Amino acid sequence: MEHVSIDDIDPRSTDYHSDRRELAAPLETEHLAITRYVLDPGERFSGSIHAHADQEEVFVVLAGEATFEIERDRAADAAAENAAGDEHELVVGEFEAVRFAPGEFQSGRNDSDDRVVAIALGAPRDSEDVRVTRIPVLEDRNVTCPDCDHDHLRIGDDDEAELVCPACGAPVELE
Repeated sequence: MEHVSIDDIDPRSTDYHSDRRELAAPLETEHLAITRYVLDPGERFSGSIHAHADQEEVFVVLAGEATFEIERDRAADAAAENAAGDEHELVVGEFEAVRFAPGEFQSGRNDSDDRVVAIALGAPRDSEDVRVTRIPVLEDRNVTCPDCDHDHLRIGDDDEAELVCPACGAPVELE
């Protein structure tokens, strides 16, 4: 058994969120990623519209309201569940959860005037195949492959470029 106080974990901040606390390492989980986010108005869970090809993700909203932009097959389901919103967005309220299967493109943000507190769960714990379609924090930059026009890129590993085309293998550098 492992026990941890979230307040004792140092927050990781980026340009798009100010309080992200990863719990998997302190809890020594083997197969589950656990991250607590606190998003102020305008902040995001991630800087990109992305999918984990090898990991499912669940977001549980504990306070506030998170808006998820969804691409591809998920858009029709979101429209049916959230008729008041844009067909490519799903609003997840307090004490609600959303699951994204491996390969589903999404990105969550705080569009409200109130703070969002959420827990993100990912299984398996370590995702090694992350795909990106757009990068909203970089002026909504499109990430189509310049060599073959493939519509998304894979985040490269330590030995590769920042982004790699999964279709043709071309390295892609952001300007």
